Amino acid sequence: MFPERFSNLPAYPFARLRNLLDPIQPEHVALTMTIGEPTHAFPSWIIDIIAQNAVGFNSYPPNEGSPELRSAICDWAKRRYRVDLDADRNVIVLNGTREGLYNAAMALCPEKKNGAQPVILTPNPFYQVYMFAALSVGALSEFVPATRETGFLPDYTALPSEILNQTALAYICSPANPQGAVADEGYWKDLIGLAEKHDFKILADECYSEIYRKRPPVGALEIAADMGADPERVVIFHSLSKRSNLPGLRSGFAAGGEKTITQLKTMRAYSGAPLPLPLQRAAEAVWADEAHVIENRALYEEKFKLADDILGNIAGVSTPEAGFFLWLPYRDGEEAAVKLWREEGLRVLPGRYLAQDVNGQNPGHNYIRVALVADKAHTEQGLLKIRRCLYNE
Repeated sequence: MFPERFSNLPAYPFARLRNLLDPIQPEHVALTMTIGEPTHAFPSWIIDIIAQNAVGFNSYPPNEGSPELRSAICDWAKRRYRVDLDADRNVIVLNGTREGLYNAAMALCPEKKNGAQPVILTPNPFYQVYMFAALSVGALSEFVPATRETGFLPDYTALPSEILNQTALAYICSPANPQGAVADEGYWKDLIGLAEKHDFKILADECYSEIYRKRPPVGALEIAADMGADPERVVIFHSLSKRSNLPGLRSGFAAGGEKTITQLKTMRAYSGAPLPLPLQRAAEAVWADEAHVIENRALYEEKFKLADDILGNIAGVSTPEAGFFLWLPYRDGEEAAVKLWREEGLRVLPGRYLAQDVNGQNPGHNYIRVALVADKAHTEQGLLKIRRCLYNE
């Protein structure tokens, strides 16, 4: 029987979008700017690495990741965040970050917190797996608005102590999906200090960390280390999907304290789908290379400059610090999506599909999310359609 706690799940955002738009016949050839699936070229040399190690398909891969891959990840984290990680104690390889973000709740959320049902803090809007993970472990999701007034990041410090004392886990995405806001050093210090005071863990989704415009976003682990926080307080999640244009490789990792990673390893031993060894060999090389990441970032910067030029003088519109989405204001996101599809053949995602209604309010209602993942020509075409259709009224 389908568990009761899942029976009231809303349709997934892209299913909702199909239901909204598929009955409408557009007036132009379709152009899609909905899903955040990178389309830039991935490093071509990984094909040779996979072929050279193809015999590895004949063996069960190591569930927690090969020693070589975990070492390559530790080396990258040292270069990027100045943190020292032990490949055996502090890192686990994942089949993409979504698996890890889900299983972290399964492995780390207690059945009770201070004698009550545990709470999982979630930014609103949010990556949908956060909500599903909370439902799966029988926790209460506390949806905290991430709006223009809060810098498009959730202000967990403003929550009442009775909620914080029940909090077991807090999800946070920086750079944020969908808004592209970046948690700075002060934000991380406040959040980590709050977690120390109320004894909860921070699950830091940093999968967009390498797509930025001016400066590399600081990371949760490096700030926690600088503060001398409990090593078990923060878990970070990264992948090669956005950084290296390899969403199909399904390669990511989680890093944190030894006890936390041991719990994740135990969970994964029973339920994980390990990355095939030839793909782990490829991932090992990709984490070691930064040249392709720099090239990738430059391609996104060109498209953000297009957005600045085409949309930058519109009231309320601003391009983000990082990530590859635009979070564009409009009086009604669903209305905007229908209008763009009908009149321009352009698909975008209504912001309310990425957020939860709380007390009759949805912080995504007045927004659309636009993914800048297509090539420059298609991106320019889409941005011009948005300008013409939504902002020249």
